[in-house]
Amino acid sequence: MDPELEPFIPLFPELDLADPPAARAVYAELAASKPLPENPGMVVEDHLVPADPAVPVRVYRPRDARGAVVWLHGGGWMMGDLETERPFASWIADGSGAVVVSVDFRLAPEHPFPAPLDDVYAALVWTVEHAADWGVDPARVAVGGHSAGGNLAAAVALKARDEQGPPICLQLLNEAALDDRQETASQRAFTDTPWATRDRIATHWRHYLGSAAPTPYAAPARAADLSGLPPAHIAAAEFCPNRDEDITYALRLLQAGVPVELHQWAGTFHGSLAILSADVSQRQIAEIGAALRRALTS
Repeated sequence: MDPELEPFIPLFPELDLADPPAARAVYAELAASKPLPENPGMVVEDHLVPADPAVPVRVYRPRDARGAVVWLHGGGWMMGDLETERPFASWIADGSGAVVVSVDFRLAPEHPFPAPLDDVYAALVWTVEHAADWGVDPARVAVGGHSAGGNLAAAVALKARDEQGPPICLQLLNEAALDDRQETASQRAFTDTPWATRDRIATHWRHYLGSAAPTPYAAPARAADLSGLPPAHIAAAEFCPNRDEDITYALRLLQAGVPVELHQWAGTFHGSLAILSADVSQRQIAEIGAALRRALTS
């Protein structure tokens, strides 16, 4: 474990995933403790994306935006909202120079798959349609997310490819949950790792899938064909159950002819980049912004 991260491990609260409202309250309290970057030139606006039902989004517009990213929060598909993601969305807008469209997709278990993915797809279409309003080229729109948000980013890239939907210039998958089968070595080994364990992730998958079959749009690792997908930036944490499925997905994308940049962050655990005082966390966040900046200006 990175020595700067280790002292924080005992401070992580317990989450009762059997009680979603209680878990959401704890998650919100953690997010509220994170500072916002100072960027007086950034405009932040709330919108409703026309859909059934309408999808709330929060748009962060820095000066001279280079492109846009549809950003999808973590929280195991069952926690998180526009407020909990405000610090991270602000950091991304500040670090990438991109318009960030933070999506308040519906949450499981009340709204299992495919409801969250439907919301994300509607937000992607809306972002491309409105890109010119922000001075952004509609061809310079990326999708990205952390954990469950990384799952949704990969899934919406698959859906957009299959349905000839909006073009996506980059899929940024950070510690993404991609495979409900949990058969990798990291899933089998990491049963007591900080914040995310194999059992906890299994509970998230049960909430998200509900009674639905685990199709590739629910679990992108199940997709047989990964050709024709957008270039990918994939990041994994060393002590994260999702680590090996992220690395395997990156390799499969490469084998399918998709450009991929893969980072495996030594000494980190799932979600540890929220510990801002650690040098490795600062480098992780900076790399997310830099990856978006490269993709949106190339």
